[in-house]
Amino acid sequence: MTRHQQIKKMVEQGRDVFFANSLKTKQQRLNALNRLEQSLRKHENALLDALYKDLNKSPYEAFMTEIGLAYGEINYAKKHLGRWMKPKRLGISLAQLPGTVKLYQDPYGVVLVMSPWNYPVLLNINPVVNALVAGNTVILKPSAYSPQTAAVIEKIMIEAFPDKLVQVVQGGRAENQALLDMNFDYIFFTGSPNVGKVVMQKAAVNLTPITLELGGKSPTIVDPTADIQKTAKRILFGKLLNAGQTCIAPDHIFAHTSIKEELIDELIQQSKRIFADPSYVEQAWPKIISEKHFKRVASLIEPDYVVHGGQVDPKTHKIDFTILDQPPASSMVMQEEIFGPILPILAYDNLDVLIKEQQMKPKPLALYLFTKDQATEKKIMQELSFGGGCVNDTVLHISSTKSPFGGVGNSGMGQYHGKYGFDTFTHKKTILKKWWAFDVPVRHHPYRKLREKLPEFLLR
Repeated sequence: MTRHQQIKKMVEQGRDVFFANSLKTKQQRLNALNRLEQSLRKHENALLDALYKDLNKSPYEAFMTEIGLAYGEINYAKKHLGRWMKPKRLGISLAQLPGTVKLYQDPYGVVLVMSPWNYPVLLNINPVVNALVAGNTVILKPSAYSPQTAAVIEKIMIEAFPDKLVQVVQGGRAENQALLDMNFDYIFFTGSPNVGKVVMQKAAVNLTPITLELGGKSPTIVDPTADIQKTAKRILFGKLLNAGQTCIAPDHIFAHTSIKEELIDELIQQSKRIFADPSYVEQAWPKIISEKHFKRVASLIEPDYVVHGGQVDPKTHKIDFTILDQPPASSMVMQEEIFGPILPILAYDNLDVLIKEQQMKPKPLALYLFTKDQATEKKIMQELSFGGGCVNDTVLHISSTKSPFGGVGNSGMGQYHGKYGFDTFTHKKTILKKWWAFDVPVRHHPYRKLREKLPEFLLR
């Protein structure tokens, strides 16, 4: 049996399991979540070890940014699942009387979840949780760039779902291509905008609905009123997570001319304190995932603009936190998403000019603003479009299961997390149930000339 045939068989098994009503009831879905959580907890140490091998993530960072958030997603879903599943009674128009209208939450069927390498636990587990809660079966494709974690994820899924509710396909481009050639009921993809375009093209062949969680160059704006010390600390938090290999990491900074040098000095001093201990760098500073990605990120460091850092280690695939001062707009570091520990800082003088410049660029996945001025905050929120973000912080807007996460335009489409993830993986089916007692006569043939228009109030 060829690899393509193996994958096709897995998709067919997933469809058979779905039509066997394996996830129709609340209890079935709760059981699936409980099994997943039990297997996750059993293999938690193996996941921590795998994340260290793949990315050199310390156990603390791995739990804070991946495993702990996955537990939170599962527990929130278990708590609210019953309310989410319950059909919702809706208002009706006069033309629908007498009767009732309800909204049903239908699962799509067999969904494909394609996950990236940068958060290979969180971005595998959370979409799977959302898909299961909605009643779908899942074909999960982890990234080949994080093989150690992908292997543990597969072990977890096999152990939790011997009934094939979730099946894992390992491999690289050939497997990705084979999966995208299959007919799924929904596709959930997390990755780069370039690959997202390919996924969208493939989905269009079968008119398959999709969610695309992509990325882009997420800007940070620091105005003259910001608390520079706290601003630097919070920017470093977002930039240093996973050595900058985060889709919502601050990509670059626009700092007002009056505080730019002060901000650079503060970023340098705080980063020096963070990395003062060489053993900490060795044990807890993540590496760039692969040789290919390391070379790409390292090539973005232009020596003429380096004011801090700049060192790279080809043996360990580690790159020092690096600040670039005023690189030109034409440079590669300002043209493509950095996805590494390099932070360009550019000056701006006029906020209106900066906003107009940003409006002409692709919409980013995140935007961060540091200010004490409410007028500035209001202006940015009203005039710029982006996936989500923070005022006076970075990254943490994604940390709650109570709020949605997703991109817009070039940075993606669709949302997930908590109830929004449940909604993503369900089709909303409106059903009118009419009583037998009465019909509105004006809707039936023959239509009389004296009634040229249906009374408008009947449609309200």
